[in-house]
Amino acid sequence: MELYESVPSLDLEDFTSGDAQKKQKFVETLGQAFQEIGFIAVKNHGLSDAQQTKLYDTIQQFFRLDDATKQKYEIPGLAGQRGYVGKGKEHAKDSNVGDLKEFYHIGQEIAANDPDPIRQEYPDNVFPAELADFKQVTLEAYRALEAAGVQLLRAIALYLGLEENYFDAKVRNGNSILRPIHYFPIDNPDAVPDGAVRAAAHGDINLITLLMGASADGLELLRRDGKWIPVTALPNQIVVNVGDMLDRLTNHKLKSTIHRVVNPPREKMNTSRFSIPFFMHPRSEMDLTSLATCIDAENPKQYSDMTAGEFLNERLAEIGLKK
Repeated sequence: MELYESVPSLDLEDFTSGDAQKKQKFVETLGQAFQEIGFIAVKNHGLSDAQQTKLYDTIQQFFRLDDATKQKYEIPGLAGQRGYVGKGKEHAKDSNVGDLKEFYHIGQEIAANDPDPIRQEYPDNVFPAELADFKQVTLEAYRALEAAGVQLLRAIALYLGLEENYFDAKVRNGNSILRPIHYFPIDNPDAVPDGAVRAAAHGDINLITLLMGASADGLELLRRDGKWIPVTALPNQIVVNVGDMLDRLTNHKLKSTIHRVVNPPREKMNTSRFSIPFFMHPRSEMDLTSLATCIDAENPKQYSDMTAGEFLNERLAEIGLKK
């Protein structure tokens, strides 16, 4: 077992450039990192500096709106899957204390003339009328990160000995979510509920998560030896980690690593932190039954069989978004 001191850095162009040697090296490095630590940092991901700057400016404008205005976009009955989710509404799977955050969900947009029947499964996106650019800016980021995710899943497929395009159809019009998050300032740290943190220790639900660099430190991952280490990335990188669905599919060969966002020092509790993860989900009908090639005498089957849709519903209930 290799104990990484930091998250390995990769260049997505090594995979997409057509150079077979660079591509193979990328696959091996990514696969080994996902097997040992569950996280990587990637550059040349397709989201430009200008797009990232505009995206952060736009979502900060939204979160600066008053609570009553934001709550207009909190839609009952959607289990938080579109629009705004208010402060403290979500908690980690094994916690009953709400996280110190609020967030907004943008989901898959499928053209009205697309014959794909899955279009009927998804609720419509909700976009704030107060911000004219919000829809365009968030959907552009969604598409860029989704495209990068497809390439990364192709590399994962090759590492697992599958056909390179194994995941393509499974994530086409998938149930992916872009989630701008605001870890809101706390003016009185003494009023924070016991155990409340910006994001309690958790694993992500989805296949992989692509995370743009946050506006402040705080993200940590739990290494396999029990040590928490900070997750940092250069300004031109995004962080990518394995989610629970991919962990299930690979029978824990690729690791969904527990991570958290810790509170800042007391003197900085009155400052905001913003981050924007893209949770890459497959279509709901994807079978998450563990691959036979990932099961053997040394690593017997660990998970029950279920679809991605069934697993998502189970987890949404566990984190407090679905009753």
